Amino acid sequence: MRQDGRLSRLLHVLLHMDGQEKPVTSEMIGRMLNTNATLVRRTMAGLREAGYVTSEKGHGGGWTLVRPLTAITLLDVYRALGKPELFAFGLSEDMPSCLVERAVNQAISETRQEAETLLLERFGQISLADIAKDFGTRSKAKAFIHNQ
Repeated sequence: MRQDGRLSRLLHVLLHMDGQEKPVTSEMIGRMLNTNATLVRRTMAGLREAGYVTSEKGHGGGWTLVRPLTAITLLDVYRALGKPELFAFGLSEDMPSCLVERAVNQAISETRQEAETLLLERFGQISLADIAKDFGTRSKAKAFIHNQ
């Protein structure tokens, strides 16, 4: 089953961008994500349109966060990506007149909708600052272990 890693990758980028003194270029982000700069620009455009980042062209240009991490949630980034599919499984529509197929599709559809609602609600409760805090805690724990 193919997974869409754009949300995870974009969150990763935004957390790295936080606190940068200079704009981060599409080329730098592309190297970080092992992808090309054109794809980075296309993906970051949704965040720019939503007002989370800004971009400057030319020498010394690049991407900059314009909101603090506390003001950006997972839901915000998910929406800026264009609300990609959350679940990869689909419905069977080989025999639309079959009552069994209809019952199965109904059960799957209702359950998937309930799960999406819960997941998006939770996404709205988690800010990028929450993730950064978790990263900070992990970093301190790792440093503590290495210093033993």
